[in-house]
Amino acid sequence: MPHDHHDHRHAAPPDLTRNQELVLTTLNNAETPLSAYDILDRLRENGLRAPLQVYRALDKLIEHGFAHRLESLNAFVCCANASSHAATGGRAAFAICNSCGHVDEFADEVVEDRLMGWARTHGFSASRTTIELRGLCKTCRGAEG
Repeated sequence: MPHDHHDHRHAAPPDLTRNQELVLTTLNNAETPLSAYDILDRLRENGLRAPLQVYRALDKLIEHGFAHRLESLNAFVCCANASSHAATGGRAAFAICNSCGHVDEFADEVVEDRLMGWARTHGFSASRTTIELRGLCKTCRGAEG
């Protein structure tokens, strides 16, 4: 098993279906976010043929907090800290590099408090919050000179 920097990510939970496990493993091994069709391409040899199979698996993974959908890219990433996902109610923030496509996931309690405070004040019930920062990561900024 090659050693890479994704080792900190979680192992697949036992209650996932085979398709969900395959999709999660594919996301886990990806360097950058994947679209549903990217996932489908990688899983063809595993017997997944229909986009619906991938979308169903993704829906469940997102519901359980193992994956996130990046709205601006219409692509999916593995959740970096699934254990705390339940505690944050599915809220996450991502920094997406426009150059190399690398995604960093982070949580910020101050932003979280402000958003939830606004929601409470305005009687808004938030089911999901995804914050996306687009720009250049440190490595790509360095490459620009």
